[in-house]
Amino acid sequence: MSSKCRVFSASSLLCLALAPLTVGAPPAPSHPVLPLFDGKSLDGWQGEPDLWQAKDGLIVGGAFDKTVRQNEFIATSARYTNFVLRLKFRLQGTNGFINSGVQIRSERVPGNSEMAGYQCDLGDPTWWASLYDESRRNRVLAWSDMASIEKVLRRGEWNDYVVRADGRRISTWLNGVLGVDHFEADPTIAPGGRLGFQLHGGGSPVASFRDITIEVLPDNPLPAGAPIPPAPAHASPLAAEEQQRAFSVPPGFVVELVAAEPDGGKFVPLTFDHSGRLWTSTALEYPID
Repeated sequence: MSSKCRVFSASSLLCLALAPLTVGAPPAPSHPVLPLFDGKSLDGWQGEPDLWQAKDGLIVGGAFDKTVRQNEFIATSARYTNFVLRLKFRLQGTNGFINSGVQIRSERVPGNSEMAGYQCDLGDPTWWASLYDESRRNRVLAWSDMASIEKVLRRGEWNDYVVRADGRRISTWLNGVLGVDHFEADPTIAPGGRLGFQLHGGGSPVASFRDITIEVLPDNPLPAGAPIPPAPAHASPLAAEEQQRAFSVPPGFVVELVAAEPDGGKFVPLTFDHSGRLWTSTALEYPID
């Protein structure tokens, strides 16, 4: 996870403005669609048995009366490269940080509860259908357009999630609305890996998943020497200097860039003292630690 705010001024904390995404429908199946969950057992899945269970046709993680101390995952035994993943999810809970996610092209971190790889995020306030790089680059790769997502999001109820990973392009849809359409610019990132579901630490979430299917797509490597698709006109998130130039302020006011991520971590509270010094505390994974 990552704090949403990037630019600081002497008078206020200035926050990120997001560019809207073009809306597109999720893809219709064009190859055989296979179930990833038999509805009765966790065959083909690996996770802590006291946190994950197969129940009433669902994969259910967590409990309302049990705090998740650290990020926990259930993952497929098999690995996948190019695919369309379709599922329904329900995220519930009110105690602490309630967050989950769908891992794709990911691997277990040895000696740790974490998974490293892409996470198609789930949770308030603005994580829904965004793309995060879990335990690898540890930053949001693309934010969803919450103005569009809010119109269809059903908090605490069942929602449809579609994830397409095809070559170096990853797209998400929540209830038929495009979340992100991301092109991976780093050719060294692993092209495949396990799928999984997350229980985020710091709260008592109950994450349920059903109707989990996968449509395996043919290999689609980017040909050697092929041009890389152009970056969006407004990358997400914008660099601090770009945000600074984008603000409109009244005459006589200026916006000063005092500090920016990732120079000092994720800034949480901040205040200026009477000597004009800026005091702040930072977190590696706000708002958990």
